[in-house]
Parts: sequence; structure tokens; C-alpha cells
Amino acid sequence: MYDNYVFEEDKLGMMVTSGSVTLKKDPQNLVGISIGGGAPYCPCLYVVQVFDNTPASRDGTIQAGDEITGIGGVRVKGKGKVEVARLIQSFPDTVTIFFNKLHADPKQGKTLDIIMKKLKHKMVENMEASTADALGLSRAILVNGKVNSISFMLTSVDSLVKKMDELNRTAAMFNGLVQHTRSLVRAIFQLSKVHRNFGEIMAQIGVKEPQVRAGQAFTHFGEAHRDLEKFAIDTLKQLRPVC
Repeated sequence: MYDNYVFEEDKLGMMVTSGSVTLKKDPQNLVGISIGGGAPYCPCLYVVQVFDNTPASRDGTIQAGDEITGIGGVRVKGKGKVEVARLIQSFPDTVTIFFNKLHADPKQGKTLDIIMKKLKHKMVENMEASTADALGLSRAILVNGKVNSISFMLTSVDSLVKKMDELNRTAAMFNGLVQHTRSLVRAIFQLSKVHRNFGEIMAQIGVKEPQVRAGQAFTHFGEAHRDLEKFAIDTLKQLRPVC
């Protein structure tokens, strides 16, 4: 029924790539993915979760959020998730899954995974259990054999977002320290050149000075400035790996 509707999907600047993966089933005739969406609530089917230590997780090609477009050459658009699950189980040993993958830019702030999970839990709060189950938006999540409630998961996501904000502020502070250190290093280098030039001038004056004691004083003064220049260069060599 969804084939009758033609619309242009807004991907918000993200790139979509198509692909396929052939998975060998486990002894329980499963590949290790949870499917959401599908008729009659959603025009597409997608991977809700890839379970650990399963053929899908070990392969690593298909991931949560990927849209399922076909199973073993059979187009699945407009089908229900139960029908697609049975289609996967109908293949004896291996099954080929065709999918579309949405690529998000990781530079756009917080990770897409955290934002989508937070949005998912907000949506499920006011949704019927049957509707949430049909869309693949479970009202509880199984972790290590224990069911965690939505409130607990929301708290966990909120705390993780706060930690990320704190890390971003810390990163900005250290970035400022690095920039300040670089400016200080450049200033030390410029000052070392002044010491070198001043030392050369004093040494030349000491050589040309007719009075012996005055000439020696100018020479020692010039050597002291040259030593300052050498000390600055040695310091810069030690600071170079840091900057």
C-alpha cells in the first residue's frame, strides 16, 4: 500500500549508502537482530538492535538504525516485521540481507546514538505498548538479563549527556592552555633573537674598545647575552614535543 505514495525524503544533509550482507545462521536459526517498523504503522523496516555474540554482531556490517530493504532477493517494503522475521527464518543456512545505511557527521556535536535514544524514550512515554512494540520502540530494555525501566534509562542518558558537556568544557580549557603555551614559546624565541643580536653588538664594541677593562666588560656582557640565547633555544627544544 505504501508504494502508491511518492515523496522526497529529507535526509538533513546525511549520506545514504546501500549494501548487502550474507550471514550464516546460528544453531537456533537466528542471525541476531531485532526488527522494528513495518506495516501497518511504518512504511519501512529497520534494525532496532544487534545482539552480542551473534552472527550479525560478529560480522559487524549491519548496525542498529539500518533500513532493511530486502531479504534474499525479496523486497520487503510494505511488509510487517513478523512477516520479515519469518522470511529470514525460512532460509536454511545462510541469508542475505539488503539494507540502506544512513551516515551522520560525528562532528555535529553529541553523537547521533545518544540523541536518538533520548528521543526514543521521550516518544515511548506517551505511547501505547502495542504501538511501541510494533515500531520497535520497546518500553523496557534488557541488559545483562535484567529489565531496566524507561526512567532509569532516561537518567542514564541524561547523565551521559552531562558528562559529555563537562568533557567538552574541559577540552576547551586545555585547548586554551595549549594556545597560550604556543604564544609563550613564540615570545621566548623572539626574545632569544634579541639577546643574540644584543650580545653580538656588545662583543663588537668590546673588541674595538681602546680601554682594556671597558672592553672586557663589554665582552663579558655580550657573552652573557649569548648564553641567554643558548638557554632559550635549549628550553624551546624541550618544549617542542608539548607544543
